[in-house]
Amino acid sequence: MLENILTPKVYGPFIGLLVAYLFYKFLSKLVDKVLKIKENGKKHSNVQYRKEKTIINLIKSIIKYIIAIIFILVILKVNGVDTTGIIASLGIVGGVIGLAFQDTIKNLLASLIIIFDNHYMQGDVVTINGFRGEVIELGFQTTKIKSYNGEVMIVNNSMITSVINHSMYPNVMYLELTMANNISLDELKKIISNVNQKMKKLKEVKKDIELLGIESIDTNKYIYQVMIEVTSESQFKINRVFMEYLKAEYEKLNIKIPPEVIEVKKDINSK
Repeated sequence: MLENILTPKVYGPFIGLLVAYLFYKFLSKLVDKVLKIKENGKKHSNVQYRKEKTIINLIKSIIKYIIAIIFILVILKVNGVDTTGIIASLGIVGGVIGLAFQDTIKNLLASLIIIFDNHYMQGDVVTINGFRGEVIELGFQTTKIKSYNGEVMIVNNSMITSVINHSMYPNVMYLELTMANNISLDELKKIISNVNQKMKKLKEVKKDIELLGIESIDTNKYIYQVMIEVTSESQFKINRVFMEYLKAEYEKLNIKIPPEVIEVKKDINSK
């Protein structure tokens, strides 16, 4: 009985599966090495890293499907099935499959267009068909987008009709500072400079804070406008940090905080 169990037809699929898995892992690491993915790119979320990562995921998907097909053919061969006829008929079957899987082919072509036309990449914040979130996966068939509150939308690539990429360029925040009129412009510039020294250490802040000037003048207060370039989805975080640092500067200089300190003028749809 043991001899019947220890036959190629029995243990062959397990060995073949193990070999296929190890071969896939080897090719995956080889692809990473060839395309020179660097982990420091991930920390900075640069465009080149995200593009390489997206392309690599697609290449790995192709490798996975090819290895799966080869594995199935090998198993059939071990079990005595004539795979030569199967391979020869793939051309004919390909036409039938092409008709049966039109949507699959459309999704594949759409994914290639998305990547090579730089519509968006893995890690970008986008609005697709009215849904806003971070692209957590761009695959052969679908794109997965995760909103700030954890919802995940899965959409077929061929069904994407509109895309707004919020990560292509830095987002601009316009803030209003309401200051008592006994604070001079030079004093305010010094305060902004001190805050900027702390803010520019944050990876979300792309440029130095810019004091644009006086927005309006009231009886006992001046309203100044400040501009900050930040990454997408970080506006509320940067707003809170800016307020914290500004408050610290007020307390250091013993400046009384006006009733209205900061108002975010730009309409921000996410937190």
